[in-house]
Amino acid sequence: MAANSFFQGALVLLLAGLINRGLGFLYQIGLIRTIGPEGVGLFNTVFPVYIMLLVLATAGIPLAVAKLVAEESARQNLAGAYRIFKLSLLMLVGAGLFFTLLMIAGAPYFRHYVLANPAAYYSFICLSPGIFLVAVCSAFRGFFQGLQQMTPTAVTQTLEQVVRVAAGLLIAYYLLPWGIEYASAGLSAGVVLGELAGLLLMLRLYRRDKPALSGKGEPLLQRAGLGDIIRRMLSMAIPVTLTRFAATLLMSLEALLIPHRLQVAGLSVHQATGAYGQFVGISETLLFMPAVVTIALTTALVPAVSDAVALDNLRLARTRISDAIRLTIQVGLPAAFIFAALGDELCGVLFGYPEAGAALRLMAPAGLFLYLQQTSTGIIQGLGRAELPFKNLIISSVLCLAGIYWLTGLPRAGILGTAFAVGVGYLVLALLNLRDIKKLTGYVPGFRDQIWAPLFSSAGMFAAVWYLKAALWRHGLGDVQILLLTISAGTAVYIGLMLLSGGLNDQDRAKFKQVLNFRRGRF
Repeated sequence: MAANSFFQGALVLLLAGLINRGLGFLYQIGLIRTIGPEGVGLFNTVFPVYIMLLVLATAGIPLAVAKLVAEESARQNLAGAYRIFKLSLLMLVGAGLFFTLLMIAGAPYFRHYVLANPAAYYSFICLSPGIFLVAVCSAFRGFFQGLQQMTPTAVTQTLEQVVRVAAGLLIAYYLLPWGIEYASAGLSAGVVLGELAGLLLMLRLYRRDKPALSGKGEPLLQRAGLGDIIRRMLSMAIPVTLTRFAATLLMSLEALLIPHRLQVAGLSVHQATGAYGQFVGISETLLFMPAVVTIALTTALVPAVSDAVALDNLRLARTRISDAIRLTIQVGLPAAFIFAALGDELCGVLFGYPEAGAALRLMAPAGLFLYLQQTSTGIIQGLGRAELPFKNLIISSVLCLAGIYWLTGLPRAGILGTAFAVGVGYLVLALLNLRDIKKLTGYVPGFRDQIWAPLFSSAGMFAAVWYLKAALWRHGLGDVQILLLTISAGTAVYIGLMLLSGGLNDQDRAKFKQVLNFRRGRF
């Protein structure tokens, strides 16, 4: 049963992630068609800064809590797990309040000296209450994840997304007559309302589902002392914080740098904001769709691998690493080929901007490495070496930003230069992470079953999709019909080729049966 806990936890998060990603996808479509790329660009100019402040407020503590609680739970020391949780909750409440006030106080400076378009100020200030709400909720999520109970995280994230989508679209729609900047601020209000709903539900779930102390196990404070708890927590929280801070800093710098460099390439302020809105709101939104799998894997991997390491079971850790990377490749490769073959149609049919497909097609080959970097980061953090992804991220970020600065400013490149630079960043980070996993565990993906079979099947799928698209286009079918038929046929071809090439084995069929049992309520 313990061996299946990782898969079950990842499955819970995956199902919730599919729902959330679907809602978020519809949300992006509604935004693009309601307030246009410029409004989306305004919101996404400040949202990465908000995420960066969230990273500082949470300081990697939730992930450290998940790891430490998993270790104490493996040792049957639930009292120690509670001690870690309560200390982290106190720290996060204080940090959440501090950074919320800091965001409010610094908003005027940010408006006058940082923003390329000052109209984004209203979106920025409306996001500030969300920092405190997320910080508090993250402590509870870390606790449940450490116990490998992923349902509270999945349920609250789903509620957050439902409220965010409904409230954000509704408020933006009613504020649109006042101006695009107010409609964009409505999106921020929707984010905060979603975080509030998630926190309230999490508090209720904690009161109902928290495990009761049985009196077994020595309290961690007596065994190690408060100082040792903090030391153990910070030993992981600090490198995790640095990694996430660097990632969100990169997002923030991209959000500020890309519009400026597009203006250097010859676009006006409004054109640059709109082009950036298309890139982040359409091209990247589609590219990130398959990441629902890797995000679920990453969340489940940290406590699962930590649990195996705490029990000195390196074989179990390697099995979980192999399963995670294998699934990432099986999902990421065909997705990348679909984006390369149908980029224009996807952007045109779903968002009404087929011109955004050029950037999506250019980034498609790097899509697999985007997904691998997320999975591999979770693996390394679970192994207790969270400083390694940080070092790798610094290297890839420097290359990415240099590429954005140089290529985006070229008149003939523009936003396509941005897409190329971002794709190179994904590639470099994934390769560096995989190198570190090999050094730490000796694990290397098997070429035949983990790489060759998905690559062969994806290439066959691409050929079938490309041929069918051309044939349907000659027969006068519209983009909607072409998209539906080619994706359906491509999926069938991919699965068929995977079965023929041995890419889907008995282990995969066993896990598929677990999925069916999960849906029938047998877990």
